Amino acid sequence: MTVPARPDLTCAVVLPAYNEQAHIGEVLASLPAWVDAVFVVDDGSSDDTARVAGSTGDRRVTVLRHDRNQGVGAAMRTGYRAALEGGFDLVAKMDADGQMCPEELARLVEPFALDLADYTKGNRFYVRDAARGMPAHRSFGNTGLSFMTKLASGYWHVYDSQCGYTVVRAGMLCLIDLDGLSEDYFFENDMLIRLNALNARVVDVPTSTRYGAEVSHVRPHRVVLSFPPRLLLAGSRRFWRKHLVTDFSPIGLLTIAGMALAAFGACFGAYHWYRSIVTDHVATTGTVMIAVLPLILGAQLLVQAFSMSVAASPGAAESAAFTRHLIADGRLNLESEQCR
Repeated sequence: MTVPARPDLTCAVVLPAYNEQAHIGEVLASLPAWVDAVFVVDDGSSDDTARVAGSTGDRRVTVLRHDRNQGVGAAMRTGYRAALEGGFDLVAKMDADGQMCPEELARLVEPFALDLADYTKGNRFYVRDAARGMPAHRSFGNTGLSFMTKLASGYWHVYDSQCGYTVVRAGMLCLIDLDGLSEDYFFENDMLIRLNALNARVVDVPTSTRYGAEVSHVRPHRVVLSFPPRLLLAGSRRFWRKHLVTDFSPIGLLTIAGMALAAFGACFGAYHWYRSIVTDHVATTGTVMIAVLPLILGAQLLVQAFSMSVAASPGAAESAAFTRHLIADGRLNLESEQCR
């Protein structure tokens, strides 16, 4: 992997860890030498995670502890604040279970060196077989959640929304209300939604992953039940702030007008359809047209707003440019990118 083109960009890594004594030592030992600082956030572990992390002898490592388990989002808040206080230019997030390839961290940092990104996010599905070994239910769940997150966040070019391999520019991180970030595994989705409201350029970076004996703390049934309504609420807030409050954009205007027209047409048509059944009188052509025309026009406006939203995805052009850059340099194997 290529070392970042601009070594003057300092980088700190945050490792949220919960009962990861079996993996944390190996993960810390494999971090690149150019990483300036590492913050291990022991999120109320009941094992020796903190002791193992603190006994590596690596002066870059600082162990921060939570008295009780609060969730990955809460751990990241603690790590982000520590990194910001340290004055680092970039803050990376890696998991402590060894699934992420440390040698690929340079790939996520490079878009900042090229001034292409405010936030980079790993994509484990870009290259064929890169996510080989991922359990089938997790792969299917990632696909569904990624589509819903695209809709809620406005980042239509970001596919792997659940990937926790990320790097953020400190200046952009300062603009985010860290106290408002979700404390649990919704954290990754919440970050994207908040970044879009700030028009942050998010670059989708092809990465690989590895699966072994590590234990996932994610409960699939909780994700299935809780994530969709949370995405709907957070996405609505983002839309309101970005397209109606801070900037009354054409996307906002078309969406509001389209929803109003479609709702009027649907309600008007349903009412007169019901009356025609009750009274046994067929609705007139004029009545039908009053229902159909707003419904069709509203649907067209919504499709136009949707198309504009996809085209305006911040960082889409930069993501494509960076991927072409990797391919041109021969650093991306489209057939297989399995980490070993």
